[in-house]
Amino acid sequence: MVNKKLTKQLFVTHSDDYSNYCGIDEAGRGPIAGPLVFAAVLLKKEIDGLNDSKKLSAKKRETLFEIIKESSEYFIYKVDAQKIDAIGLSKAIQESLLAIKKHFGEIKYLFDGKTAFGVSGINTLVKADSKVANVSAASILAKVSRDQEMLAFSKIYPEYGFEKHKGYGTKAHLEAIAKYGYTPIHRKSFKIKLPTEEKTLF
Repeated sequence: MVNKKLTKQLFVTHSDDYSNYCGIDEAGRGPIAGPLVFAAVLLKKEIDGLNDSKKLSAKKRETLFEIIKESSEYFIYKVDAQKIDAIGLSKAIQESLLAIKKHFGEIKYLFDGKTAFGVSGINTLVKADSKVANVSAASILAKVSRDQEMLAFSKIYPEYGFEKHKGYGTKAHLEAIAKYGYTPIHRKSFKIKLPTEEKTLF
């Protein structure tokens, strides 16, 4: 159930009542390394402090991560870099949404964004992660799950600084690729241009 107090203070009031919709959000659409991580959440009780994961500190996200897991029915689905290279990002998103539907069955869904990537039965709402509690919770589960995985990868590939940039195309990350090459967790299908060289890596 959505937190009624938070609904008044934080979440935007909508003509549709989304409180009983399974919230869906993802992390890792844009990085050049690491997985795409989807989370789907049905909260079983009110949780204070929910918001779009990007608007919360890392410490707050990690605290809420544990509370959400204990207070919800949830499902986390990951698509690794090699599969993203093989089928493309849009297909990876579509696969994730279908996996969520298979897990939860015929219920109502709300996905943060403008499109459901051709998957039927998925409602969408722009900025749902800051408007609807279940989607905010999904945003946090997806973000923290992915960050934890990138931290683990940073110990396997310490030269790349994954613990800092989480796989996004920062200058330091691009320079590390130029020096050390790709790892198995890099998305080789994502075209990148090094900041110090006029060439594109594939």
